[in-house]
Formats: sequence, C-alpha cells, structure tokens
Amino acid sequence: MGSGKTIDLLKVAYNYEERDQKVIILTSGIDDRYGLGKVTTRIGLQKDAEIFKQDTNIYNLVRDYGYIADCILIDEAQFLNKKQVEEISDIVDKLDIPVICYGLRADFRLNFFEGSKYLMEIADKIEEIKTICECGAKATCNMRLIDGKATNKGEQILIGGNDSYKSVCRKCYKKYIEG
Repeated sequence: MGSGKTIDLLKVAYNYEERDQKVIILTSGIDDRYGLGKVTTRIGLQKDAEIFKQDTNIYNLVRDYGYIADCILIDEAQFLNKKQVEEISDIVDKLDIPVICYGLRADFRLNFFEGSKYLMEIADKIEEIKTICECGAKATCNMRLIDGKATNKGEQILIGGNDSYKSVCRKCYKKYIEG
C-alpha cells in the first residue's frame, strides 16, 4: 500500500530497543510475501517477528513469552479476529503492556476487515497514517488491481498472484471501478 505502516512499526521498535526496552513484534501468518515471521517494508527494512494465526491465543503467547515486554507491536492487524482483539485488550488491561497495532481499515471492496472492525470499536486511541492518492487527495481506499485493471471482485484476502493494491481516494476508486 505504500502508506508506511511497517516503517512506523519498525521505528517504534527501534525507539524502545534503543532504550534497552523489550518489544515483541507479531505479524500474521497469512502474508508470507517476504518470508514467514518477517516484518518487511517495501524498501527492504526487515525485522523478525512472531507469527499469529487465526487460532493463536495472543494473550497466552505474550504472557508465556519468557520475559515481560515493554511494548507489543502488531503488523497486519487487520488479520486478527474478534477473539484476538479481546485478548489484546487483556494484555493492555491485565498485563499492563501497551499494544500498538498497524493494519488496514478496509479491504478493496471497502468493507472492514474483522480485526480492524473490532480494533476500531475498542481501541483506546486511533491514529491514521496518511497516504496521498495519485490525484493529490487523501487516499482512503485500497484498490485491487489484477493484471493492471481495477476490480472489486474476489476473495477478501488474496496475497500474491497477479494482484496488487493501490491507495486511492474514494472519488478515484469509483472512477476506476466504474470504468
């Protein structure tokens, strides 16, 4: 998407670690474009991460990690499920560890991802990372391109293949989708 979510996550990790504080980084096992257990930016910056899957208990993973973390960072948070979002709130409320999640709000059909929906409902704070559309407006939509053509058809989660994604404003999204 090019919005800098992963760069921001790596920057936060660096700031904690520079102060000798411990960070646990989690990422989804769904996206393996750069290798499983890797948080990687489009410009090639990379850091190892723990993988979460749909059946991973995030609370237990963090609690049993072997040390008390100073912060939990989650990449690809849109792939969390409702139960995992509740577990994250328990990490904050019961373990007193801050959790910062990075992810997309909505898919290429403009529908919430499950994880994003529930994070938006219970998050203590929400910060938007701004991206600019090709027309200069604020990009708010993720447009799927298959073989260079915009589409709003297909599975919500499709990684790899001939598809790519582009950040656009709602007006440009409609223009491309409607042809």
